[in-house]
Amino acid sequence: MAKQPGEMENLVAGENISSFYNKKKVFITGHTGFKGSWLTAALHKFGAEIKGYALEPEQPGGLYDYIQPLSLSTSVISDIRSKEKLTTEILSFQPDFIFHLAAQPLVRRSYQVPAETFDINVTGTANLLEAAGKLKNKCSFIVITTDKVYHNKEQDVLYKEEDELGGHDPYSASKACAEIVADSFRKSFFNLSDYSVHQKALSTVRAGNVIGGGDWSTDRLLPDIINHLANGKPVLVRNPDAVRPWQHVLEAITGYLLLGIQLHNNPDKFSQPFNFGPQPEDHLPVREVVEKAIKIWGSGTWKDVSDKTQPHEAGLLKLDISKAARALEWKPKLNADEAIRWTVEWYKQKEEQKADFTIGQIEEYFVL
Repeated sequence: MAKQPGEMENLVAGENISSFYNKKKVFITGHTGFKGSWLTAALHKFGAEIKGYALEPEQPGGLYDYIQPLSLSTSVISDIRSKEKLTTEILSFQPDFIFHLAAQPLVRRSYQVPAETFDINVTGTANLLEAAGKLKNKCSFIVITTDKVYHNKEQDVLYKEEDELGGHDPYSASKACAEIVADSFRKSFFNLSDYSVHQKALSTVRAGNVIGGGDWSTDRLLPDIINHLANGKPVLVRNPDAVRPWQHVLEAITGYLLLGIQLHNNPDKFSQPFNFGPQPEDHLPVREVVEKAIKIWGSGTWKDVSDKTQPHEAGLLKLDISKAARALEWKPKLNADEAIRWTVEWYKQKEEQKADFTIGQIEEYFVL
């Protein structure tokens, strides 16, 4: 039997994602950040018309610094908390899709600026959804949160989308709150029973520990590894036994894009949360990731600097990705070794080659 329009038709293939987003209008908050820059680069490759809204990059040498001169998007530098400015930029663009990545994304920083973290991650999300609700055209929203939204019992279990939300640290709690905000807007303003009237669909996505080139954020493992190795110093490891769901950034982005397609075509079935993470065997302890990265780099050592007086960070966190595999036919293409290798290889490139290398990795990934 022939498939009807809107049904899943081998959407994992890069050319199908490309053809769908070609000439679509996509609004990305946080486009200057690590994941936002990769999403911008991929959508530009696919021919989308992109408008980004974010603060200036905090760290020099990040991916945005390399791709921005390629004029991949219309860039608006502003704060997600500037409600009137945000609303004006969204309504003037009239997007078909909104990907919300703007956030205070760091666990350890959230202990230093807890109120600001909640303000950005919770109020910022509410500002975005209120503004987007004023659009007159059909539009699909994807709010990017984190794997840390779950009430982590520090047990060897894979968290499913319907599991209890929580959060020990301010960052994790703020992202759990953002999930509640999104669910409230979905029920109150974007209710599927009235979809024919408002034509708005909303999903949230929870990715694992995402790695890839162009991330220089403070207190993130791969940037710390690269910084120390490049300077000939031992890598200092705070929590060597902590287990995380490691995945390359392009894995998560592909999941977001596939979900966007289905959210657009079948809002009644896909207006819900989705996990994107690695296969179970790629939930690895930090020490193993460090050792793999050092081996790929070609030299280096690491040192355990565990300190029980440091702020709490999760020791064990795993994601169940069976829902995305079943509903979206999405699955990781890179195992942990490959994800780490792709990441380290990006950092080893000469400065003038990093933009082209980024596009090359996108092209290579979508033909795997």
